[in-house]
Amino acid sequence: MTSSKPTKQRKMLFSAPYHLRRKMLTAMVSEEITKEYGIKRIEVKKGDTVKVMRGDNVGFEGKVAQVNTKTGRIAIEGLTRKKADGTPVYIWIHASKVMITKLDLSDNKRKASIERKVKQVSK
Repeated sequence: MTSSKPTKQRKMLFSAPYHLRRKMLTAMVSEEITKEYGIKRIEVKKGDTVKVMRGDNVGFEGKVAQVNTKTGRIAIEGLTRKKADGTPVYIWIHASKVMITKLDLSDNKRKASIERKVKQVSK
């Protein structure tokens, strides 16, 4: 990011390719995870357990059901509202407004990225 103009910052954000938008979908982690792994934030992934920290649904905790890289928002299992016809739809929450309370470590690449981040911090 070379410019400090808000319009250029927004343009960069909205026109970024999806592989870079994925990196923008980070959330802070709980104190227990920070003590255990030595990281402060990580990308949100489907399967993580998160707690909503801002907005109307403060305190709600659940598993991430979907991640939308286009909008930068996540859907949490159980956090729904009813449409006019009665069908439930997800309430989409921005990734920066949640805290990860339990990591999904079934992916080996994610374990490797956590180890890489710990090494960078310890330098």
